[in-house]
Amino acid sequence: MAASGSKSCLQYLFHLAHDHLDFRLPEIKALLALRLKPFHPCGNFKEQSPFWCLDCLSEEDVCTVMARSVCAKSAFELWGRGRTHSELRTSLLNYPPDKMSPYMQKGSSYRINVYTFNKTLLFEDRIKKIDAMDYLPFEGNVSLKNPQHIFCLLEDYGTDPNNIPEHPNYIYFGRWIADGQRELIRSYSVKNRHFIGNTSMDAGLSFIMANHAMAKDSDLVFDPFVGTGSLLVACSHFGAYVCGTDIDYNTIHGKGRSSRKNQKWRGPDENIRANLRQYGKEDMYVDVMVSDASKPVWRNAALFDAIITDPPYGIRESTRRTGSHKDTIKSPDGLYAESHVPVSQAYHLSDIFTDLLSFSAHHLVLGGRLVYWLPVHRPEYCEEMVPLHPCLLLISNCEQTLSSHTSRRLITMEKIKEPEELDSLAHLSDPRFIPYQGHNAFRERYFSGLNKRSGKDDTKSDVSGK
Repeated sequence: MAASGSKSCLQYLFHLAHDHLDFRLPEIKALLALRLKPFHPCGNFKEQSPFWCLDCLSEEDVCTVMARSVCAKSAFELWGRGRTHSELRTSLLNYPPDKMSPYMQKGSSYRINVYTFNKTLLFEDRIKKIDAMDYLPFEGNVSLKNPQHIFCLLEDYGTDPNNIPEHPNYIYFGRWIADGQRELIRSYSVKNRHFIGNTSMDAGLSFIMANHAMAKDSDLVFDPFVGTGSLLVACSHFGAYVCGTDIDYNTIHGKGRSSRKNQKWRGPDENIRANLRQYGKEDMYVDVMVSDASKPVWRNAALFDAIITDPPYGIRESTRRTGSHKDTIKSPDGLYAESHVPVSQAYHLSDIFTDLLSFSAHHLVLGGRLVYWLPVHRPEYCEEMVPLHPCLLLISNCEQTLSSHTSRRLITMEKIKEPEELDSLAHLSDPRFIPYQGHNAFRERYFSGLNKRSGKDDTKSDVSGK
């Protein structure tokens, strides 16, 4: 591998997973940004394609990205490509011999794999494709079990499973560099998690959010709606110290009814700390506490490298904050009377996002990122609806469809300046908050859509019944 040190301007091929399509580009860009590298695609780049060719990277850059990415399957040093096998052959024969030779010498071992996207090939067809590449000057020995070098022939048959072409749209050949971290989706599955709740975040999305937030070694990451701590688990995997708050006493302390099937009550050891202990990350756990996100308890300082959260939408988890129905709830000195017991009040979505962005502007370090989910009613959604803040730059906006009429957007923002006095009032004149004004607007639209769909289903059943 001595030759890899000189590989500063080679082209690399990334094989992307075809789930979470909207999240792939921001994730790869964020992971490259951790290396201070730009996202520089080659040729006719198509975001929805399963194969991306990137330039201006080193092999170390690629390995670093693949050590974290859950959206990328594999990465290769690209040696040749073409629309046909004839074009691929010409491309490979034009590849600099000095770049190939270190991996083809006598005494070395190798293996060639054939990957096809959107089509399954018979084993015999795969062997024929490998045999047809005998023009490559391999001098080493074939080793299927433990090769020193792995090469891959990758064929792209498009993305439409109902219209698979006879011949591939594009063909690539390259040297395998590294695999992505798709295994994390299985090994961190919520099904096997020690402590879970009704809305525990899916493992794959948790790691995507941690990557969008660029959580890294020794960062301090905070979740103001921590729930059962799925996002903290993902961030701790990448070496970040984690902490959080939640208004739900029972969730924070692991008490009350269990969310597991056939289990009535939570056990005494079901808590967020136990989740991190399960994955060997307990030393990254700072603490969690019962706190109202609308009334921050933190001193006025930039404390967190990232804020990553999934606020409640009022669907499966209620949107609550502390308050009082009394006219006078505070004494003149701002302190509550000893006999005062806070009660629960509705926490409007507009207020949740206003408070979240304001809190992030005050408590993120410069360059720190806020990553959160924004629920939307799809028929009414437009990009202008995404809340903004003068101190936060919108980095990415990705959609996860929930139903025909609802979805949620994964919003990533970066702090670009410290807040000034007028910044705290900016949202009052910002039309982007209008769609979230009013009591639980998203919740009402959500259930309104369900009722309409249910009505259609009832009508259909009546017709079919006749």
